[in-house]
Amino acid sequence: MPQRPFHVDQQEYPFASQWFEYKGSAIHYVDEGQGIPVVMCHGNPTWSYLYRHIIKAMSPHCRCIAYDLPGFGFSDHPPGYSYKPQEHAQWVEALLFDHLKLERFILVVQDWGGPIGLDIATRHPDKVIGVVISSTWAWKAKAVGQIFSRLMGTSLFQYLILQRNFFATTLISMMLGKRATPATKKAYADPFPTPASRKGTAVFPIQITAATPWLEQIEQRLTTLASKPVEFVFALKDVGTRPSDIALWLKHFPSAGVQKIAEANHFSQEDCPENFVIAIKRLLATAQ
Repeated sequence: MPQRPFHVDQQEYPFASQWFEYKGSAIHYVDEGQGIPVVMCHGNPTWSYLYRHIIKAMSPHCRCIAYDLPGFGFSDHPPGYSYKPQEHAQWVEALLFDHLKLERFILVVQDWGGPIGLDIATRHPDKVIGVVISSTWAWKAKAVGQIFSRLMGTSLFQYLILQRNFFATTLISMMLGKRATPATKKAYADPFPTPASRKGTAVFPIQITAATPWLEQIEQRLTTLASKPVEFVFALKDVGTRPSDIALWLKHFPSAGVQKIAEANHFSQEDCPENFVIAIKRLLATAQ
């Protein structure tokens, strides 16, 4: 069996490691509880650790599945891997359907987990029971996102990301919120001990603009989920969650449940896991 590449506190993350061997590399995931599957999708530079509080609360009520993207968390860094969101989506799709054989599930998405998860969901809408959406997008990046993408793609910031682990230390600390402890911050930095291990964190911000055609295709397919129950958890301290973005999401899903959390930052699973629990329980109730 593959081994965890770094230590994480057993009380914070008390889950058994599961592994999916794909194309010669090991993909790590958590699979806790029984019942309706709830698939939790992370972004950059996080991993399944982000959902630990939600898994603890929900595993008595449903089957909680949280994976680590290739190059993130405990997963391998596949040789020749591009780390582009389109390729991530292919690997996650193989995990969910080829390995786990999921027939129907609830999806929870945030950050890059949004486009990756929604790409899969909009191509397999018959398998989707409902969706929880937080701090993400599924369309061509707006001005702030484009500026951030271009800035992170400069030689200076690519140097900082690859050589100084900037994304998984300095930047994530700005987006974790008040509840984050030094141990929490360490758990997000530890997956990236070397410049080579940080490639995924460097590729993602560039893809905010580079993946525009793919993102536009996802937006066009959101109509395939129009009949599904959707729950929003909007973190109002997240600079990316502006009123215009909230309005755009509600344009796609006008009947969705909405929770606006005044004190939550971008990685709101750290600030307000209880609100995700509320949203998931609402969707589970519709699936009974």
